[in-house]
Parts: sequence; C-alpha cells; structure tokens
Amino acid sequence: MNSPTPRHGPSSRRHRKARLRAPQWLDMGLVQMLTFGALVLMACGVGYWMFDPAIDTLEDGVWLAFTTAATVGYGDIVPTSTTARVFSVIVVLLGFAILSMVTARIAAKMVGTQERRMEQEILQDLHAQVTLLRQELAEVKARLPEQAACNPASALGGDRPAP
Repeated sequence: MNSPTPRHGPSSRRHRKARLRAPQWLDMGLVQMLTFGALVLMACGVGYWMFDPAIDTLEDGVWLAFTTAATVGYGDIVPTSTTARVFSVIVVLLGFAILSMVTARIAAKMVGTQERRMEQEILQDLHAQVTLLRQELAEVKARLPEQAACNPASALGGDRPAP
C-alpha cells in the first residue's frame, strides 16, 4: 500500500538549480566564441593595414594579427611604425583574453558534464532511498491496526496491558 504524496515539503516542489549568470556578452558557446575571436583578428588585421605603412595587403595585416595574438611571432612580417607597435600590445592582450576564454569554456564544458553525471547518480540514489523508506512506512502503518487489536493500551500510548 503506497502512502499518498504530501502536498507540501521538499518532495513535492520542483527544485531548480540556481545558476550564477555571467554577463550576456560572456555567455557564449564555443562556436560563437571562436567566431568572435576570428572577427577580432580580422579587425586587428585591418588595424595593422591602416596603422603600418609596411603592411601592403589586408592579408598581411590579418597574418600579423594572428601571429601577434597567438604570440608566435614568426618574424616574416613585423610592425614597423610606433603606432603599429603600440597596437601590437593591444593585439597581444586581446589574444590572451580570447585564448583564455576559449580554454575556460572548454574546461567548463568538461567539468559540467562530469558534475551533471555525479548529480544524476546522487539523485537516483536518493530516490531509491526515499522509495525504500516509503515502503517501510507503509508496512509499519499496515501493522498498526493489528497491534492495536492485540494490545489496545499500547496503541493508545499506555504501557499497561488492558484489563
């Protein structure tokens, strides 16, 4: 015999996992983040093309932006003007920021997957334990009328046998 589900209490509520929300511009998926990074590199390439007279093509500007942001610095194309060199510092910082965000996003995805798996196992275990407790409670409730019929005083809470 199953006991009715209580109308109040934690078992009847739907618990939602509280999540701290990052600012909207940081809450991007990996694909969106990589796309954002590519757009930033393109913009930096345009910046090099504009600021450095030695950069003849947009393609060279984008290549310089990529090698600078990745801190590879092959040396085949280098900034020659003071403005382009100062701009390189900004590009390096942007490269660090974007690479850090992508790495953090990948790590968070991996940790989140493991965390969800562990939460699921815990919830399944708790559900099994609650089911067992409900069964035991139903058995105890079923035995109460039998005990009351055999010993009415103990059913009423007295410790003396009935006369």
